[in-house]
Amino acid sequence: MYSAIRKVLFALNPESSHEISLECLGAAHRLKVTGLLAKSVQDNPVEVMGLKFPNPVGLAAGLDKNGDYFNALGSLGFGFVEIGTITPVAQPGNPKPRLFRLEGHNAIINRMGFNNKGVEHLVEQVKKRTYNGILGINIGKNAKTPVENALEDYRICMQKVYLYADYITVNVSSPNTPGLRNLQFGESLTALLSGIKKQQKDLAEMHGKYVPVVVKIAPDMDENAIKEVAETLVAIGLDGVIATNTTIGREGVEADAQHEEAGGLSGSPVRDKSTQVIKQLAEVLQGRLPIIGVGGIDSGAAAMEKIDAGASLIQVYSGFIYRGPSLVKECADVLAELG
Repeated sequence: MYSAIRKVLFALNPESSHEISLECLGAAHRLKVTGLLAKSVQDNPVEVMGLKFPNPVGLAAGLDKNGDYFNALGSLGFGFVEIGTITPVAQPGNPKPRLFRLEGHNAIINRMGFNNKGVEHLVEQVKKRTYNGILGINIGKNAKTPVENALEDYRICMQKVYLYADYITVNVSSPNTPGLRNLQFGESLTALLSGIKKQQKDLAEMHGKYVPVVVKIAPDMDENAIKEVAETLVAIGLDGVIATNTTIGREGVEADAQHEEAGGLSGSPVRDKSTQVIKQLAEVLQGRLPIIGVGGIDSGAAAMEKIDAGASLIQVYSGFIYRGPSLVKECADVLAELG
């Protein structure tokens, strides 16, 4: 069914297609007919960060930025859904067009720029939660906030979402907010994450509830930078790492007419690069922190590749756009065979 639906959706511009798809999925969920779109996914519980995931296949942040559709998305069989990236106040993001399909490569380039309705809107949506899986909330800084003041934006978001998130993701790796990726390195990273860890401790004491905090990193780092990030996460006491976000590289897609569009590239072309980052992280971390693997997962074999590299959980995004709900079941089935 999805292949027929995709033909219609892909005839539209990518952003319109995105919005219509989510509206239709939301309607299907309200009518309780999402079972027509997705086969049931077998239980395969895994415990990571003290959380029990129904299965290790998740949806990456970016598809449901505002928390408007996570209940419907969760009904497609995901063990966890991550919503956001959300910022303290609403912002329009970058000018359109800002989303491009590279269909010959099963890839997407986006320069959305954290377009979202603001954290207050997301919280109101999350209060309507019916989804029984794990819910992650991805937070970022507003584009107008200077990089040196980024911590305050992350703190505001943490304060607002803390009671409603099963885990919180700190996004310091989107290439579409100027200066954001500078927060991944050296003293900037240490200062930011130290402040975030303090906020986590304060909120845990205030609410009597510990919510894990993970950091999402870029694939465009050399081995030394990856090692430095890993050691910093351990030293500060963060709870996990998501590897990876989109890439600013264009290796493998140079023949596509849209390959020079600015933004982050996701999908099949980033598969090997993200897997390599996971391997390098795993070598440094030695099990001290869990890794959530994302990037180019478009099959069960690609999901297994991330687990073999050292990930405990996986997330899909572009592969889900191209393959639809069947990808969720395929990945879940393959990973369930691990026992």
